[in-house]
Amino acid sequence: MKQKTYFFAIAFLLTINLFSQNTYVFLGSYNRDKTADAIQVYELDTLNGKLTKFTAVKNVVNPSYLAVSPNGKYVYACTDTKTPNAGSISSFEFNPKNKSLTFLNSQRSGGENPVYVSVHKSGKWIANANYNEGSVSVFPVLENGKIDSIAQNFQYLDGSTHKERQTRSHVHSAVFSPENDYLFLPDLGADKIRCYAFDENQKKPLVETKNPFTKTDLEAGPRHFTFHPNQKFGYCIEEMAGQISFYKYENGILNKIQRIATHPDTIKEGFESSDVHISPDGKFLYATNRGKENNIAIFSIDKNGLLKNIGYQSTLGKHPRVFAIDESGKFLVASNVETGNIVVFKRDFKTGLLKKTGKQIKMEHVSCVQIKKI
Repeated sequence: MKQKTYFFAIAFLLTINLFSQNTYVFLGSYNRDKTADAIQVYELDTLNGKLTKFTAVKNVVNPSYLAVSPNGKYVYACTDTKTPNAGSISSFEFNPKNKSLTFLNSQRSGGENPVYVSVHKSGKWIANANYNEGSVSVFPVLENGKIDSIAQNFQYLDGSTHKERQTRSHVHSAVFSPENDYLFLPDLGADKIRCYAFDENQKKPLVETKNPFTKTDLEAGPRHFTFHPNQKFGYCIEEMAGQISFYKYENGILNKIQRIATHPDTIKEGFESSDVHISPDGKFLYATNRGKENNIAIFSIDKNGLLKNIGYQSTLGKHPRVFAIDESGKFLVASNVETGNIVVFKRDFKTGLLKKTGKQIKMEHVSCVQIKKI
């Protein structure tokens, strides 16, 4: 009898813990004006995909890209983006009980126009990419979530062959490897995916490697990068070429296996591919196209990591810069910058296809979406 009671109590506690966690959607923007909502937070109903306004913060300019700490307590943002002679990384404390998002502090980003920030799995470091000067910066994070002074900053000068867009380096993202022991930097301006070893126990954690970069195709314009859940495959979306390159990954080394278009053969130019993510089950890859297309390209992933295009889904707006998939893999949330609308799609687990669900919400110049279960 005691054993039954014990197992019942454990099951009850697990159930309470399960339902005490909520899923939140964090939205960044090019708000341009401190009086406008800069970051908005919504609660995602994981049964029907409905978004409910939770909290917001003002007095910040252009938080164009966001990252949420592993424990969900802090939000880091690229701020003062697209602002001449400026650029910063800002920290906010998120408190679901108080429904608050509170500004903590900012540090200069180490370059103009910061476009990407990511958090180390330890929660003790963040890394950001600065587009205009082509640089990467890393910062220690204090126990209270504030960002400490910059630890390292590397700037690159080399470009590639496109006479207008690749006169110099333009680092577009900073992505930690699955074990968080390497940092990858897709460089749109240089047609390279740069790489450093990352030693979280050192005051200067970025360490040069024997293979400092992987060269992409010329005028590819590598932009964002994601790893497969099996930790053996990596996928880079190429903005200028409208392609995705698939790499096998091991110990900081990328070996290209496949390159496939994110658009139909009928589209010959004007590519503006932007973001890429993989479903939690590892079976499907999604990639956004802006420009003439404004859609999500959907690919199946076979056991060897190879991609096959299986369809396209309109994002029901213009300029889908960033999207995200929730932890369960049930929903994909897309943000459209020019039309200022956020759309929730329900994923079919078997086919990978998307179907709009719930009511669209509006946020002027929305630029980023991140999802976190807390």
